[in-house]
Amino acid sequence: MKAEQGELQRGYGEMRLFPESLDDIWHLEHLVAPGDLVFATTLRAVENVSDKLRPEKPEKRPVRLGIRVERTEFHRFANRLRITGIIEHGEDTGSYHTLNIEPGYEISVIKRWRPVDLERIDRAVKASVYEAVHILTIEEGEAELFRMRQFGPEGVLTVTSGSGKESGTETRSAFFERVASHCAGITGPLVIAGPGFIKDDFVKYLRSANPGLAAHSLVVETRRIGNGAVQDVIGLGILERIHEDLQLGNEVRLMSELLLRIAKGLPAAYGRAEVEKAIDFGACERLLVSDSLLRDEAVAHMMDRADLLNAGIVVFSSSFEPGKQLEGLGGIAALLRYQIG
Repeated sequence: MKAEQGELQRGYGEMRLFPESLDDIWHLEHLVAPGDLVFATTLRAVENVSDKLRPEKPEKRPVRLGIRVERTEFHRFANRLRITGIIEHGEDTGSYHTLNIEPGYEISVIKRWRPVDLERIDRAVKASVYEAVHILTIEEGEAELFRMRQFGPEGVLTVTSGSGKESGTETRSAFFERVASHCAGITGPLVIAGPGFIKDDFVKYLRSANPGLAAHSLVVETRRIGNGAVQDVIGLGILERIHEDLQLGNEVRLMSELLLRIAKGLPAAYGRAEVEKAIDFGACERLLVSDSLLRDEAVAHMMDRADLLNAGIVVFSSSFEPGKQLEGLGGIAALLRYQIG
């Protein structure tokens, strides 16, 4: 994402945002909220005056509109964010309009920006410098490829030995050849993970078959394959070694720390009532919040109060396993400075 920040007065002001990827569209979903004012150039139908008996289809032309947001909808598979609201600036003031925000579509957002919003923008801008990281998990006869999005791992494909051929007749080298062919278009870093020696044998094959891809591959030992292996890779801090986006690794480690503290009765709180009590006592050291609660006014108020206490705030992706675990604990939790009883 690219971003240009205007002058902010006590956190309020304009930010020009230029999303470049699906990850950036996901970020925008959490940055643009009801009540915000969004400016964008969009297509608007214009009626043509005609002497013909049958009216012509209205012409659409680009216009610059300012919309007071009422709702947003993230359509991941359409690679689009729909922003709907009432036009306050531009033609047809008072009418409803929907902006379809896609990569390459610039918008300006005027709102009160919280520190967590500015951190999200900074994270998205830094991440745009790097090519996508892929994780290939592999064991005998089965491989899964994942693309790392900023909202979590996205499954790309699964290859099993014998698929497309008579079951049981495919050799290991033929299996490796098919897996390598599916990975051939990867230009960014590739993490090859799994238990045992199969991953090492695949890398040896890759050095011969595709030395360019092998040159930017990293081998990691994990206890499992699939989604579990991806979580192992992130928990080991591998992504931090590849680039500077610490978020997913932080989510894994912080959730492990939270669950450990809960199990041992150490300073921690979860659920709205407990977390609010911890904030009231000034005991909140790190606030963990699911992104599904960012629009909740009560939660936003708790985040603001925690920020005044200099507590760290980490927003978890509800699309990723630690975020799902946090959802199971009420969507909000805290690591505390001390026990509050």
